[in-house]
Amino acid sequence: MGMPIGFDVVDADGVDVEPVFAWLREVDATFSTYRADSEISRLGRGELTLADCRPEVDEVLTRCLALERATRGYFSARPAGGLDPSGLVKGWAIDGAAARLAAAGAERFCINGGGDVVARGRPGPDRRWRVGVRHPVEPDRLAAVLAVEDLAVATSGEYERGAHIVDPHTGAPPSGLLSVTIVGPDLATADAYATAAFAMGADGPAWTATLAGYDAMCVTSDHRVVSTPGFARHRA
Repeated sequence: MGMPIGFDVVDADGVDVEPVFAWLREVDATFSTYRADSEISRLGRGELTLADCRPEVDEVLTRCLALERATRGYFSARPAGGLDPSGLVKGWAIDGAAARLAAAGAERFCINGGGDVVARGRPGPDRRWRVGVRHPVEPDRLAAVLAVEDLAVATSGEYERGAHIVDPHTGAPPSGLLSVTIVGPDLATADAYATAAFAMGADGPAWTATLAGYDAMCVTSDHRVVSTPGFARHRA
């Protein structure tokens, strides 16, 4: 999926992590837009039909369509015209990895996939998992430090990849925001919401305030921090 993935499992003895890595390899082979032989690449080129693909492809594209409707089209599996559900797949893959870790017996763990995080349980009796949100402009600083338990954290912004998020309505990079961080129960949804809010540009912060069950922090292009009322409870 073109990103490093790290695991921190408390009391990992007896937990078989191989199904997790097998899952991530399967997701990469199916959904990577960097691989010409992946099912999503071949589907996008018209070499396969949806019926030819694994059931997970239909699952992901169905969720993408629902999220496109929920975000007024600012999240899309075709953000620049070609088929690219990466804005959902990364979080969905990590959610799947978390489910497999839990099935293997892990109760307290944290998975970090390219800065997007799923945290389950607590690393210790009196502390929650600490998640640093990278500053969108200054790489040696953090924009926030969060303390989370049984939650997911997703951040969208330009960072090293430059202007890779576009407004699907115009095909152009949005303006007005430097980053969007979403905290909530499901990483795939949080990741898609963060992508959509960033694509909205200056309208993104107000939209995040309408999200039930999810909190947000936006850093604007003039370096203001705008948060939803519930976001403060996640700060360390």
